Amino acid sequence: MNRDQFRGASRHLKGRAETALGGVIGDPARQIRGAVNQVAGGAQYAYGRARDRAEDLADDGRHLAREVRDRAGNLIEDGRDFARQARKRGQTYGRQAVRYADDNRTSAILGLAAVAFAVGWLARSKR
Repeated sequence: MNRDQFRGASRHLKGRAETALGGVIGDPARQIRGAVNQVAGGAQYAYGRARDRAEDLADDGRHLAREVRDRAGNLIEDGRDFARQARKRGQTYGRQAVRYADDNRTSAILGLAAVAFAVGWLARSKR
């Protein structure tokens, strides 16, 4: 309960007491002042509750933002790990391919020629 809620509730109760006292002693001005205090106290209490709720929502938003930042950091780090692993694998497979091509030069040249012919055949214009 914040200051506005406390003051609003006390003003509302004071207004109710003033309204009741005005009714008992027959003082319409006191009854009106009491009714005004009741309404003003209720409005101040409602304002205090809204402010309290807004502070709670702001706290929740800050908490969610921290959570998102932490999770994003974790995802970025995971992505970097995957990229490092992929680079290592690519280098390993590249070395293996170069070694295979060095060891089997005739097969490699025939394979490249076949690929070049296939690409040329597919890329030719249809006349």
